[in-house]
Amino acid sequence: MAKINAAITGVQGYVPDYILTNAELETMVDTNEEWIRTRTGIEQRHILKGEGQGTSVMGIEAVKGLLEKTNTDPGEVELVICATVTPDMVFPDTANIIADETGMKNAFCYDIHAACSGFLYALTTATRFIEAGAHKKVIVIGADKMSSIIDYTDRTTCVIFGDGAGAVMLEATEEPVGVMDALLKSDGAGRVYLHQKAGGSRYPATAETVANREHYVFQNGRPVFKAAVSGMSDVVTQVMQRNHLATEDIAWLVPHQANKRIIETVARMADFPMERVMINIQKYGNTTAATLPLCLWDWEDQLRKGDNIILTAFGGGFTWGAIYVKWAY
Repeated sequence: MAKINAAITGVQGYVPDYILTNAELETMVDTNEEWIRTRTGIEQRHILKGEGQGTSVMGIEAVKGLLEKTNTDPGEVELVICATVTPDMVFPDTANIIADETGMKNAFCYDIHAACSGFLYALTTATRFIEAGAHKKVIVIGADKMSSIIDYTDRTTCVIFGDGAGAVMLEATEEPVGVMDALLKSDGAGRVYLHQKAGGSRYPATAETVANREHYVFQNGRPVFKAAVSGMSDVVTQVMQRNHLATEDIAWLVPHQANKRIIETVARMADFPMERVMINIQKYGNTTAATLPLCLWDWEDQLRKGDNIILTAFGGGFTWGAIYVKWAY
């Protein structure tokens, strides 16, 4: 019996219309365009505006485009996984809302909460369902409205993050393409350096937590930077070694778009040429779980069937990992 693989057969992204430029940020917080650009590589980020507009709004648009592009009947989709740290509500899951609004009535749905590594975790989970023969058609979404948890008086975080969504169709195939390997890691000790203190069951929302601005992202940049470059370069190297891949065998390295200096350092430590590293942080900033599918969306017309691709990310928690994908179309 031939091995069942999980192949990405389509990708679609969505970003909101409103663009927050570095120049506008200069009017909001004590920073300047040159500092933002040289330290992070970011020139602008998209922000979802409007009352009652949650992460699902962007996920719905990405999924609508994906269903149309792949000519898929929504009723054929059996599973929807949404990676996000900014769900519309504590419950129901944002995946449920997206499925309902896009007609995917036969799918069971849930969210994965793994910060910037969420898309990797969700893609690996969906792959296992397909490889086990449980499902043939799965949609994996990475979506975050980071502007909803960013303190725009904190210049260390507000310049970094943006809003966006990306989605991929994952289908069963007997061809030797698709998700070939995955290495995922986590270390809860990293939570002290990157977290959102309030809003969960430990510190529920109160007038005091709101007044203390504890519902926003907190980040201690230096230890996060060190852990990110070490973690991502390590898992990329391990995945390549255990699949007997040399740098020249890889068409593209697809790194999480957290900071251009992190991306450049990871590429250097993994001995990877920058001309084969996907970078779009200048357009979108760090969209958390959406960065990897947005990269695949931006580069889709440059990808060829059989291309070897390595995706890698690092997020709060800490969470990190790398996935080896052989492009399927």
